[in-house]
Amino acid sequence: MASNSITSSRCSSSSWTPKQNKMFEKALAEYDQDTPDRWHNIAKAVGGKSAEEVKLHYEILVRDLKDIESGRYPYPYPSGSSN
Repeated sequence: MASNSITSSRCSSSSWTPKQNKMFEKALAEYDQDTPDRWHNIAKAVGGKSAEEVKLHYEILVRDLKDIESGRYPYPYPSGSSN
């Protein structure tokens, strides 16, 4: 059942619009980890998401970044290529 929960949370996470992701990024910069009610403030700034959804989105982002930095996933372009 835990895998269903993870799958559900990934699906929920993927339903974020580009605008919500941009608002999420801006709110993360504004409300640091020491901000009281951080997740509620970020959810309010994003709109349409609960504090729990925002926190989960953040946790998935952190996990993905760690995976990328550890080399688990390759960079999108080979080194030396230009865009």
